Amino acid sequence: MVAGGQNDDVGQQDSVSPSSIAHNNLFTAKEKIKLLTQMKADLSVAQQEGLEPAFSLEAIDQAIAEVRQDIEEGHGTETLSRGDA
Repeated sequence: MVAGGQNDDVGQQDSVSPSSIAHNNLFTAKEKIKLLTQMKADLSVAQQEGLEPAFSLEAIDQAIAEVRQDIEEGHGTETLSRGDA
């Protein structure tokens, strides 16, 4: 990151969490599951390398369960169009 530039606040932005992915209307349910599954795989690799994960496996599993529940209820199969937001 370059000091004194516009990117100074980049690290201070809200981080992406499993829950925020699960509740994001810009992704389809399929995309959410794919992202969360990748996040889970990345977490497993990080743990094997001795790194401290930002999220627990339980938080990711909970987010995946929420997406699947939304699918069962008929939600999350569409994304918002530009005019919808």
